[in-house]
Amino acid sequence: MNIGIIVYSHTGNTLSVAEKLEEQLVKAGHAVKIEKVMADNEDQMEADKVQLRRIPDISLYDALIFGSPVRGFSLCAVMTAYLSQLATLKEKKVFCYLTQFFPSPMMGGNRAMEQMKKICETKGGKVSEYGIVNWSNLRRSKMISDITEKIGGLL
Repeated sequence: MNIGIIVYSHTGNTLSVAEKLEEQLVKAGHAVKIEKVMADNEDQMEADKVQLRRIPDISLYDALIFGSPVRGFSLCAVMTAYLSQLATLKEKKVFCYLTQFFPSPMMGGNRAMEQMKKICETKGGKVSEYGIVNWSNLRRSKMISDITEKIGGLL
């Protein structure tokens, strides 16, 4: 299967999870490519004011994994802007993951994931699996492993 991991990463944490996913999925025999979403004004907090500089094309992929950090207890504006500009996610397998600094998903991660899933659904996508990595949680490595296993098991 041809899989695109579409990621926005401000500090590198979200990208490091994408790299672990890529490694596991390649071992399972998939063709995988990480593509970064980039913005000229990545510190912008309002999605409609984000100026995207790099907009990955999803048409090349059978399955998509979207990865993003949580920012201000919400899905970060750069990923919100990117997902909002997509024409459609119909006929694509869709998976999502988030990274956040706080130790619990109740501190913004759950809300951000609901926002991410809702945008995907408005584009005709159905999120098959998702996960949240709490960066300051001592079980961070286990959270990353769980996400890669869950997603890998469905592809």
